[in-house]
Amino acid sequence: MDVHNNRRNQTPNKCIKKEIEEQIMASKFTWVDIDKTKLPKTKGKRIDGFRFYAVDGKNYPSITTILGVQKKEGLEKWRKAVGEEAANWEMGRAARRGKATHTLVEQYLRGETPSIRDVLPLGMFRLMLPYIAQINNIHLLEEIMYSHKLTLAGQVDCVAEYNGKLSVIDFKTANKERKEDWIENYFIQTTAYAIMYEELFGKRIDQLVILMAGEDGTMRSFVKDKKIFEPKLEESIKYFYKYYEELNKDKISKSH
Repeated sequence: MDVHNNRRNQTPNKCIKKEIEEQIMASKFTWVDIDKTKLPKTKGKRIDGFRFYAVDGKNYPSITTILGVQKKEGLEKWRKAVGEEAANWEMGRAARRGKATHTLVEQYLRGETPSIRDVLPLGMFRLMLPYIAQINNIHLLEEIMYSHKLTLAGQVDCVAEYNGKLSVIDFKTANKERKEDWIENYFIQTTAYAIMYEELFGKRIDQLVILMAGEDGTMRSFVKDKKIFEPKLEESIKYFYKYYEELNKDKISKSH
């Protein structure tokens, strides 16, 4: 009985994977040759529980770390409400789902054979395919950037043209469809990447694009202008440095 169930469960995986492999063979994305020597040679490290990137002798916090500090209170309330064990399980599950879907997107854009076989990320990736088809002239994919002006760094999902406009594109997954006002941090995050790119390469980013697939079968694209979120990005950066300084005031006082 178990053998029969395993075979039945594996069939959709193989069908979806084969379908994606066929689409990879049929699709070809153009890559733009840019000067990647401008990118930092750093993988990031954890300092005092936060993620930093070493850039030109300085440690810059990641944009996800900066934004994570502000939503920490809400996250702690949620953890108390559902319990630590359930919270850890759900966060781990969501992280694995997101990572697997990202891997599929990256492999697809690079023209590589998909390595993920799990039904959930394959299904969510398939939801994204009509939107990914609108991407071309890829500049960067899963690369670390930084900004001396903003004093931060981070790893961007994709910088490419989306419907002919140079964009910062972020691939997101969720349990269910999310309203636009729930995902403001995603726009702030991609605004940071846009500023990093403009500072490093001197080319203007026309728009921010969030492609979000839900476990409930929903798929949405959000296209925004970064100017809307620049003030909130600056506020978030100031908040983080103030928070970090307060958290480490004893260490700072001892060093002087």
